[in-house]
Amino acid sequence: MAMNERYEPQAIEKKWQTRWEEAQVFRAGKRPGAPKKYILEMLPYPSGKMHMGHVRNYLIGDVYARFFQMRGYDVLHPMGWDAFGLPAENAAIKDGVHPAVRTRENIDSFKKEIRSLGYSYDWTREVNTSEPEYYRWNQWFFIQMLERGLVYRRFSKVNWCTGCLTVIANEQVKDGVCERCESPVVDKEMPEWAFRITKYSQALLDGLDELKEWPERITSMQRNWIGRSEGVEADFNIQGSDARLRVFTTRIDTIYGCTYVVLAPDHKLVSQITTPAQRAEVEAFAKKMAAISKTDRTAEGATKEGVFTGAYAINPFSGQPVPIWVANFVLSDYGTGAVMSVPAHDERDFEFARKYALPIKVVVQPASGDKLPAGDTLELAHTEDGVLVDSGEYSGLPSAEARKKMGEKLKAEGRGEPKVTYRQKDWGFSRQRYWGTPIPIVYCEKCDPERKGQPVPLAQLPVRLPEIDTQAVLTGKGEPPLAKVPEWVNTTCPKCGGPARRETETMDTFVDSCWYFARYLSPHYDLAPFDAKEAQRWLPVDVYVGGPEHAVMHLLYFRFWTRVMKLLGLSPVDEPVTRLVTQGIVNGPDGRKMSKRWGNVVAPSSIVSKYGADTARTYVLFAGPPERDFDWSDDQVEGAFRFLKRVWTLAVQHHGVAGATHDGAFEGKALEIRRAAHKCLKRVGEAIERLSFNTAIAGSMEYVNALYALGTPETPSEKAAMAEAMRTLTVVLAPFAPHLSDEIAESYGAKDFVVTQGWPEFDPSLVVDDVIPYAVQVNGKLRAEIRVPADAAEADVRAAAESDERVKAAMAGKTLRKFVFVPKRLVNFVVG
Repeated sequence: MAMNERYEPQAIEKKWQTRWEEAQVFRAGKRPGAPKKYILEMLPYPSGKMHMGHVRNYLIGDVYARFFQMRGYDVLHPMGWDAFGLPAENAAIKDGVHPAVRTRENIDSFKKEIRSLGYSYDWTREVNTSEPEYYRWNQWFFIQMLERGLVYRRFSKVNWCTGCLTVIANEQVKDGVCERCESPVVDKEMPEWAFRITKYSQALLDGLDELKEWPERITSMQRNWIGRSEGVEADFNIQGSDARLRVFTTRIDTIYGCTYVVLAPDHKLVSQITTPAQRAEVEAFAKKMAAISKTDRTAEGATKEGVFTGAYAINPFSGQPVPIWVANFVLSDYGTGAVMSVPAHDERDFEFARKYALPIKVVVQPASGDKLPAGDTLELAHTEDGVLVDSGEYSGLPSAEARKKMGEKLKAEGRGEPKVTYRQKDWGFSRQRYWGTPIPIVYCEKCDPERKGQPVPLAQLPVRLPEIDTQAVLTGKGEPPLAKVPEWVNTTCPKCGGPARRETETMDTFVDSCWYFARYLSPHYDLAPFDAKEAQRWLPVDVYVGGPEHAVMHLLYFRFWTRVMKLLGLSPVDEPVTRLVTQGIVNGPDGRKMSKRWGNVVAPSSIVSKYGADTARTYVLFAGPPERDFDWSDDQVEGAFRFLKRVWTLAVQHHGVAGATHDGAFEGKALEIRRAAHKCLKRVGEAIERLSFNTAIAGSMEYVNALYALGTPETPSEKAAMAEAMRTLTVVLAPFAPHLSDEIAESYGAKDFVVTQGWPEFDPSLVVDDVIPYAVQVNGKLRAEIRVPADAAEADVRAAAESDERVKAAMAGKTLRKFVFVPKRLVNFVVG
């Protein structure tokens, strides 16, 4: 087939996208006997226009999916839409457009952009989390988990966004403001539904040890978030009272150095123990703290402040009274809401004690080296283990041994016990917004006077969101939007048939993204969330691509959900993903993260319309390793386009060799052409496997340069070698520039798509050099480079180096002192 002299990507890319779709090239399940690869990128929230940050995320998975399909795997590579959420609802309030309408418009826009870039998605598995067909199963999971005690109703302090007018998760609070709308976040007490994720805290922690192919920074963040602490709970009696104060500590060995105790301002004992003289000050402090979010109160670098209650607690080991304070850094819902403070051996306690002139007592000395001075002259807290001093019968014991003995004594005397605690809290997931999954609960005054709630019968699922007037329902303050739809709220009790009211809160959208990866396996299955047989085939996900910002939200929640799915007999795996790839940020030309706020977004359509999809793909993948950030550069986009034009021109120049064959030996230039091809095949394949896409593209560029340098083939063997080389070029380019690859392959006579032809094996004998380079140094300074046979002996290498004119000139008139030979690398003549 003839080739156009000019490279015109717009003329070929739509053609190949249509052909791929018509042939269902990327449909999973067509190779049932082959090994599987499930490649997945985090599904997008279609809140607006697609930008190049999205392009990079999806390209990482796309290259992998294409590569493994070429390697003979049965590849599942799906796409869908995380369609519920606040942005669509807030836009509805602003623009008067129903969230469903806005979401559909955004999905259509996203999908058009994605298709224009030639991604290898199996669109038959597309899911939309805002469709009843999907969120029906969110409700099903809720009921199953409710029956197993993994869902419950609680009354607790929550993070209330004053802008979005809803509860948000701890992880969504950034520096005291909502990460979405940047409005202040305040603490608010209210009822909410919660998942008992803490039942799985230890399992989630242990599972991190099995995630060998996850970035260490992600697993570390999850370890810290789960926050397992081994310690002791100990009771302090309140002086002059029958009340007891229980504290949790990981350093019970330092208890003889406890010089004060601190309570959270809203601890239940504060009002009971505060003396009349201190009451006004304590109450004013508590009121002040109630107006500050707990995130701000405990933020790193936040000023430590507190107030004395006037009461004293009795140290359970020394018997000494210590003052009880309230302070901003202790939270009532963390641990017991009370801490024993040992300023000599804790940095925070030391800072607080210095500020309020509280005693500092050293009770642990270093096991070796200089001893600590007296507490009042201590300059820094000593936080390491050591040997106990001034600690009664425990003096002289190492810290670890003392902790064990002290814990045993507390338990034997009924004044405490060893305890394991976790920083992680249960996941409050109910939201006071419209655009989310309705919680399938009804309240009946007759059958449910305590308002615990009754689940909707499974046969009545899904509980559908009602159609609403956006301005009437979504605007205004007070009750949740769904409470303003009486025809939906008022229903019948599933038990007595009498009047009942629906739950008017909706689910956190993180519920939608907890299990979507499993819905892709059978997106239209109506007997369960997904077909368990398909889960046996495809799970776990082999490669998952997304941003590191999801470390302690989505990436933790969906690990929890996967264990629940196994509990329910749906999934065979504990962990959802084998290999996690976290991509870096694409910054705008100004160096800031691409954002509508900064006005620096580069739309994919602007690049595709000017340069073509393959240029956009090649530039983004060549810009740097997937995990690193990079700044957008129009000049480098031009560079990627010039490279693809060179590829096209090369293909045009050698088009006459298409179909050439040779049965004899390959020697001289023909052999060099074949060596270049097989070296490139090896280099690119290995680079893709280790996700070094920029290196793979660099290898392809060097290969193209080599083919240009080798010139026009003249003999039958050279023509056959060049025909093979051009076929190899279409193979190594296929994951990155698939449209160009298929167009060249077809023009050279290919009958199938490159992605279905397979990835050929390189010939090991052709990737070993017969001739290798040696650097030649004189007194450590590079003077020349020589090429000698790979098996050349030291004497032969030296002779070749000494015969080089540049080396001769550098050694002229000097005496050789030493000759250094590093096999296969360099030689160095030391002269004087």
